[in-house]
Amino acid sequence: MGREKLGSRLGFLLISAGCAIGIGNVWKFPYVVGQNGGGLFVLIYLFFLIIFGVPVLTMEFSLGRAAQRSPAKMYEQLEPKGTKWHIHGKLTVAGCYLLMMFYTTVAGWMLRFFVSTASGELNGMDAAAISDHFFSDVQGDPVMMIIYMGIVVIVGVIVCLIGVKNGLERVTKFMMIALLAIMVVLAINSFTMPGGGEGLAFYLMPDFKAVEQVGITNILVSAMNQAFFTLSIGMGSMAIFGSYIGKERSLLGESVNVALLDTFVAVASGLIIFPACSAYGVDVNSGPGLIFITLPNIFNNIPLGRLWGSLFFVFMSFAALSTVLAVFECIVANTADLFGWGRKKACIINGILLFVLSVPCCLGFNVLAGFQPLGIGSSILDLEDLIVSNFILPIGALIFILFCVTKKGWGWDNFVNEANSGKGLKIKRFMKGYMTFVLPAMVIFVFVMGIIGLF
Repeated sequence: MGREKLGSRLGFLLISAGCAIGIGNVWKFPYVVGQNGGGLFVLIYLFFLIIFGVPVLTMEFSLGRAAQRSPAKMYEQLEPKGTKWHIHGKLTVAGCYLLMMFYTTVAGWMLRFFVSTASGELNGMDAAAISDHFFSDVQGDPVMMIIYMGIVVIVGVIVCLIGVKNGLERVTKFMMIALLAIMVVLAINSFTMPGGGEGLAFYLMPDFKAVEQVGITNILVSAMNQAFFTLSIGMGSMAIFGSYIGKERSLLGESVNVALLDTFVAVASGLIIFPACSAYGVDVNSGPGLIFITLPNIFNNIPLGRLWGSLFFVFMSFAALSTVLAVFECIVANTADLFGWGRKKACIINGILLFVLSVPCCLGFNVLAGFQPLGIGSSILDLEDLIVSNFILPIGALIFILFCVTKKGWGWDNFVNEANSGKGLKIKRFMKGYMTFVLPAMVIFVFVMGIIGLF
């Protein structure tokens, strides 16, 4: 039986964007913007996304499309005989498992907050009460945490069990289109809030006084980090979707389109959040609690707040689930290639395995709260996130780059021929020096700064 294919270019773009679009866009991006002075950070982030994120994403798509295999097996199709690049293919599988071990829990939080908001459970609560609800009733309840995590895993199994075209593509198309529509509605609502103009100005207008307060080096490093991590490159999850498409379109152009969709969601989330914060006198530098504590408090104080809050957490749930579905499909494809399993067997075995592997993360906030692997206040989620974000993603991206540009790997000519097949934007020959020397240096910089940041 031949390899499954996506049914349309739109499906490929939305699934790839769905994999990239996640909690990093709608949870992390707004509070990182708040911590780094607003509009100037956004401009620098967009610059790094173009020169940094897009080229690496193009490489990952190219590897998948050329090999027509999952990341676990693609190196074996492309590497020169006698080389050991294929070892990294196995590491990408481990990375996908690790990501899902905590991402299923975070996606469960989003579903839980949607239920809390839609049912009116949060009505009348102030910020302190909402904070207590999040830390006690949500994170503090191990049974509820496991139930919602289990729902996320079951959704992943069912959708991927149906197949790439009829399951993953169809469901992701619906979720992504609904997500984009909900964001537009929420952004328009935020624009119309009295007093929201100050938040918009903070978000969209560069303020060079912020450079003095935050420091240009901190802003540059934060922007580079966000541009790198937002596209989920380095783990092979994008390569799998490259293997599901034909050669009608060149891959640099498709990478730009995916980056635009990803950026639209990230930027639009700020358009929703910052006007609401300024309208109700909320500090935009509220950090990670901005989504789960600050915003529900705002929804409790605006007309039709229950409706807007419910829509917001539907949007958050779709953003999280789109990543869960994409990465689960990558795991299914990897294990099917490695062990010769059929789709049904791969989905069921991985569903059971991921449920079991995700339980420690759920318990890390309650039963296992005493286990603090990274020091006081840390959790199992923090450890799993650190391994993925600080090691697997940057090291994986560096290996993808080196494999594409060195003679001992796939090589520059093979990469360019694959990436440029089809209509659209092309990789130019003059880009070789940049991609061979500057791009790896930037990834190494992100990796080293991430390690320094741990201490």
